[in-house]
Amino acid sequence: MEMYTLTSVKQLLVRNVQVEILCLRDSTLFNKAKREGIVAHTIKNDNYLNLQGILKIISLLQNGKFDLIHTQASRDLWQLVPALKIINTKIPLVFTKQVGSFIIKKDFLHKIIYNRINIAFAISEAIKQNMIDTTPLTPEKVLLIHNCIDVNKFDPEKSHRAEVRNEFKVGESEILIGMMARFSPGKGHEEFLAAAKSLNDKYDNLKFMIVGKASYREENYEKEIKSLASSSIKQNILFPGFREDTADILSAMDIFVFPSHAEAFGIALIEAMAMELPTVSANAEGVLDITVDKETGFLFENKNAGDLSEKVTKLIDSKEKRIAFGKKGRQRVRDKFNLDIQTKKVLEIYSSLISGIE
Repeated sequence: MEMYTLTSVKQLLVRNVQVEILCLRDSTLFNKAKREGIVAHTIKNDNYLNLQGILKIISLLQNGKFDLIHTQASRDLWQLVPALKIINTKIPLVFTKQVGSFIIKKDFLHKIIYNRINIAFAISEAIKQNMIDTTPLTPEKVLLIHNCIDVNKFDPEKSHRAEVRNEFKVGESEILIGMMARFSPGKGHEEFLAAAKSLNDKYDNLKFMIVGKASYREENYEKEIKSLASSSIKQNILFPGFREDTADILSAMDIFVFPSHAEAFGIALIEAMAMELPTVSANAEGVLDITVDKETGFLFENKNAGDLSEKVTKLIDSKEKRIAFGKKGRQRVRDKFNLDIQTKKVLEIYSSLISGIE
């Protein structure tokens, strides 16, 4: 979520929109923004009712010339809205909902907070419905705005497939099956490994790759997954850790698996599709906005390693199907999850909101 904020900001900057970021002190977002020369302000913590944060926002708004505020997390509203009300400004407030919530937020205080939002963006159909069900926002205030990627960056024609495969000693005749996710329960690592063991017993030309690292305080889970892999497919599985060269790592794969049990949306999935990889994904909410079953990839029954294995088998056995799914997948990303197109759409919404208060 943090890095998507940075991606969005950079898209606005290249279109000559002046943007400043407000984020947590010493956060990854702050450090990366500063390295890239982006103006970034910080607050000490993200507690819901943070007086220091509210005063900082008031100061920024009174000393700056801002036309619009766009926040990416609901807890930020508890500092933003009081600040906006204290200085009595009508500056438009846009809110993007990145993750779902099962907490009903329709009490008196939440109505005050959410009524100040001009427009809310939902990153998937599931999140859109979740917002309507759990918050005071009316349906007409909630727009579906998918997270997107730069299709020029994720371009198989610009990748270094051979170099990455050489780095990990993957032969030309071998099929590399991979997944990319942080090591966190619910991402489907267990199902991936169970399917990998079944497939490894059946074929002699497969290698598997799990890209990513543990989330904070989930290092033990990473150790458990690596231990599980070691006891089942020790010789044929690769753990490259976290990689900055996402497009190149994906280009080295032949089949991409997205086994997450539940996702608001799947950025890694659309990145893989943009790299013309055939995909096999759990039929979970969020994914259903992305994959077209039997056209851009296969859907398998959520948490069912046997079904995952069967769907991957179909792709192993058919190079033609892998190529066809890959081509259709990239085209779908270019049409529906294209960052350039989506940024233009968001800017139109911004302009409409700003002109509405002038």
